[in-house]
Amino acid sequence: MPLYHSEDQAMLADTVTGFMADEGSIPKQLRRWRDAECKDGFGHELWGKFAEMGLTGMLVSEADGGLGMGHVEAGIVLGEIGRNLTPSPFLTTSVMGVTALAGASDDVRGRYLPGVIEGRTVLAIAIDEGAKHRPERIACKAERAGNGFRLSGKKDFVVHGASADMLIVAARTSGADDDDAGVTLFAVPKDAAGISHNSVRLVDSAMASHVTFDNVELDGDAVIGEVDGGRALLNKVLSAGRVGAAAEQCGVASGAFDRTTDYLKTRKQFGKLIGEFQGLQHRAAHLYAELEIAQAAAIKAQQLLDGGSERADLMVSVAKAKAGEVCNLAVREGVQMHGGVGMTDEYDIGLYMKRDRALSEFMGDRFYHTDRVAKLSGY
Repeated sequence: MPLYHSEDQAMLADTVTGFMADEGSIPKQLRRWRDAECKDGFGHELWGKFAEMGLTGMLVSEADGGLGMGHVEAGIVLGEIGRNLTPSPFLTTSVMGVTALAGASDDVRGRYLPGVIEGRTVLAIAIDEGAKHRPERIACKAERAGNGFRLSGKKDFVVHGASADMLIVAARTSGADDDDAGVTLFAVPKDAAGISHNSVRLVDSAMASHVTFDNVELDGDAVIGEVDGGRALLNKVLSAGRVGAAAEQCGVASGAFDRTTDYLKTRKQFGKLIGEFQGLQHRAAHLYAELEIAQAAAIKAQQLLDGGSERADLMVSVAKAKAGEVCNLAVREGVQMHGGVGMTDEYDIGLYMKRDRALSEFMGDRFYHTDRVAKLSGY
């Protein structure tokens, strides 16, 4: 398939670009909620506007009231979220959460999907149990208790964890902590007894939680998918999150690049625009080429994921690794070309560096995914 958007996708991009540049801009959203020390880290009013445009239910099937679109379309939205540094639960809720709920019972889907589509419900994904992304090891346990389960353990850096109406939790129901089998996904309501949050503000001003589950009683209908057979569904959720994060990182890199090139065209030094200096031109041209490669890798991964290709898993990690590398390059070059003012809060370029650091760790950094590409390639 061609590595560019179809006519319909291009129309969606035009609509989303204008909407995000206005409603999701840095002054209206990121700086506003950061400076107010908002406990959620994002604006619920904007989340409602996402719903009015149909964005919150993009990946929800038409049978469940959504638009039945794919990861290519979701990537368009995420790219603009990244470009504008818009704080939003779109990735965790409308991409990862919806992917998980696709494997849930009619009852669970009916309980949560309408709220997601209407912009009333926020979902959080509780997978990691340490400082780094290592989903291969699941130690949080869910033991049989009557007709349900008793959930005990901890999850770290659960983005929007304290703001979510429901947490999708990966727990160990059998086997050793590092076994591939024996994992089950659970839909845990926010008001379940025994849940506690230690909320932290991440470097990019987003909110996350260290969540503790202290003998949380769950009914049997809280299970998403099959008991002990949740690894396949978990892998789908991970792929959705990783390719979504790659798309957002491409957006962050593009936003940083745009601001940097604008600065090169206006800042004067030694009586000349600094964009006239050949050394900076070469660096900007190199960054542009790298951005094109990262965006192509992300689109290819999205297309393969939408098509159910066997190569999707590999390409998702290629995209996450490349997007992580290029986004880091873009923000570093941006700060350096801005000079000393690039380190001040007055200029937005430093905010892009902070978002890069948070997104880099989300769903695995570029080193994790480079290693994963090697392993999946037989090395």
